[in-house]
Amino acid sequence: MAVSIGLYAQDTIDINNLHNDEINGFKLYPNPAIADVVYVTTQQNSLKDVRIYDVFGELVLREKLSAKAMNISRLSPGVYVVQVTENDKSITRKLVVK
Repeated sequence: MAVSIGLYAQDTIDINNLHNDEINGFKLYPNPAIADVVYVTTQQNSLKDVRIYDVFGELVLREKLSAKAMNISRLSPGVYVVQVTENDKSITRKLVVK
């Protein structure tokens, strides 16, 4: 005997406030990264808390950036998730390291 159960849920999203928590002018480059340095820039270029996670969700690098350049020489080639927080706003992007 086989039993199939389906659950459905729908969240409401306010599209007017969809991007309000993102950091204005955010750029992460070069991506894919081929050297030991990536640059993280924003419109304000204030102090940033940068966290890099591997594909398993483990924190592999954390740095407080006051400059634009970030040393990633400790990262092995692969795909990572970068979370940047600046002035109580945050943004998440994918980073490929070659």
